[in-house]
This record gives sequence, C-alpha cells and structure tokens, in this order.
Amino acid sequence: MRPYVIINIAGSIDGKISNVERKQIRISDDDDLRRVDKLRAFSDGIMVGIGTVLSDDPSLTVKSESLRYLRKIMGLHENPVRIVVDSRCRIPPDSKLLNEGEGKRILAVSESADEERIRVLKERYPSLKIIQTGKNRVDLRDLMERLRKSGIERLLVEGGGEINYSLLCNGLVDEIRCYVGNMVIGGGSSPTVVDGEGFRSQFPLFRLHDVRRTEKGVVLVWKKAR
Repeated sequence: MRPYVIINIAGSIDGKISNVERKQIRISDDDDLRRVDKLRAFSDGIMVGIGTVLSDDPSLTVKSESLRYLRKIMGLHENPVRIVVDSRCRIPPDSKLLNEGEGKRILAVSESADEERIRVLKERYPSLKIIQTGKNRVDLRDLMERLRKSGIERLLVEGGGEINYSLLCNGLVDEIRCYVGNMVIGGGSSPTVVDGEGFRSQFPLFRLHDVRRTEKGVVLVWKKAR
C-alpha cells in the first residue's frame, strides 16, 4: 500500500521549469497559483526533493486563510505534512520549510547521510520525523509504504525534474498535473519537467484526463494509463 501520488509542476512552452542558472522563475499565473493552493489544502502530504529546497527555499504552506481555516475545522493542521527527500541530509537548518507554518515535517534520508547533521536537526527540531531508508539513496518505494502507514493517502509532489524522474522510474506516479505557461525559456542545460537519465524504452504512459485554460496558460491533467 502506498499513497495516491500526484506530481504538480509548472513549465514553459518548451518544457523548462527554470533557466540555465537554475534560478526560481515565476511561470504560473494567478489562476494557477490559486489552483495549486487548493490542491495543497486537500492533500495529506507535500513532497519535494532536496534540490528544490536548496534552489527555491519553499515553505510549502497553504497560502489561503480560508483554506487553512477549513483544514482546522476538519481537525487537521493548517498545512499538510511536508516531506523532503534528502539522501545525504543536506537541508539547511534555517530553511523555510522547517521554520514557517504549523504542521508536521518528515525528512527522508539514506543510511549514508551525515550522522552529525542528523543529530543537529534532531536537537533543533525535536518534532521532526526522520526516516532513514536505502543505502546511498532514499528507497522511495519503502518511503511510500511508510508514509501510507503514517496516514498519508494523497501525496502531492512539488519537486523538480530529478525527483519526478525517480518517482516515475519506480512506478510511483498516479497523476501528473502540468501548467504550461506562456513563455519560452530555452537552454540545453535548463531543468525540465522530468530530468534524470531519461527513458530509453518502456516509457511511462499516461492518458489525458482534463484540460483547463487559465488566464495565461493551460493546465493538463494526465492519469496513469492502466
């Protein structure tokens, strides 16, 4: 058993999620930002890879006051559980994700993670749950099983191309929601919606479930082909 996994990501017309400098670029329009906030509010957990934390320093909080209030009257924390996949435990202790907004946090590391950094994080954040799985890289399948056992049934992934590729490689993605913005970024080394080594055969297949226009772009909703 594992959570239902949704990858949500914003890309340019040419499929880039940032430029060659890998700096954060706002691609989504206001309509899409509201859509993502609602998607967060109705998820049990939000996952990113360490690359996203280091480059963007996101808080991954629910921005809408009304949506946070709705979660509270449902008996939930204002924010879903925030999860970072960080094999070597490189997360900065002062990152927004660890310090902003109420709610639980989970850090997934591998057995090769720096024990001193783990100790420092445990001392500074006693409520931080650290899951250690996999020898050199986080074992994503085992992590998913543990997340499901902890009560996370619907998991939103807001990471970059590397975590997306790893999840797809392991057959752990049920749905992809991709906002395509009205810009072209270009650049052979610019990060894309899915990076990694790439698939040479047996490509993951999805079926188009929905298309939604926004003010300046379009949202494509793809579901795993059965």
